[in-house]
Amino acid sequence: WLEKAPELEKYADLYNVILVCPDGDKTSWYFDSPVDDSMKYETYIVDELVSKIDKKYDTVPNAEYRAITGYSMGGHGALYLAFRHSDIWGAAASMSGGVDIRPFPLQWDIAKRLGEYANAPEAWEKHTVINLTHLLNGENLDFLIDCGVDDFFYNANLRLHQKLLERNIPHDYIERPGGHTNEYWRNSIKYQMLFFNDFFQKSKEQTK
Repeated sequence: WLEKAPELEKYADLYNVILVCPDGDKTSWYFDSPVDDSMKYETYIVDELVSKIDKKYDTVPNAEYRAITGYSMGGHGALYLAFRHSDIWGAAASMSGGVDIRPFPLQWDIAKRLGEYANAPEAWEKHTVINLTHLLNGENLDFLIDCGVDDFFYNANLRLHQKLLERNIPHDYIERPGGHTNEYWRNSIKYQMLFFNDFFQKSKEQTK
């Protein structure tokens, strides 16, 4: 991330936050694989990483002061984990996220994590972000979706946005010119840090 956006170090100081960037492997998709016991990334993040950070650093260990984001596969992972664990993250964001994996049955080793789509369609349906909106009640998570109109994931992000509108689930949505590029993500993170800071400040006001 520091290679993509060196200003992150400045943002950490500006907003007084700790930024944790775990290695999610290039094809983990941040869920627990039902077919590969070595790929348990939801368990890793939820049960191990968060508690380790809270023990090691001076954090405020509750959801109102914790956020998650990512780009591409990490964008899917951020929303997947936040939708499923709003008790851990109070805010989330995705940039250029693969929020619907079903249109890509032959790409990015997803079949190695879930089984081939033709043989395991239920697993694909269960592990894709766009099918998890039923976990949202409009109050348990603040989140932002951001994707460039030239991105190959744009259609999936737009469909997720429309589904959320139909279900009256509050969220922020950004689309602008740009593709699946470092330049796009470097710009996105600037707005996401502000989004998260606003959320944290709101949490502070509510606890006074």
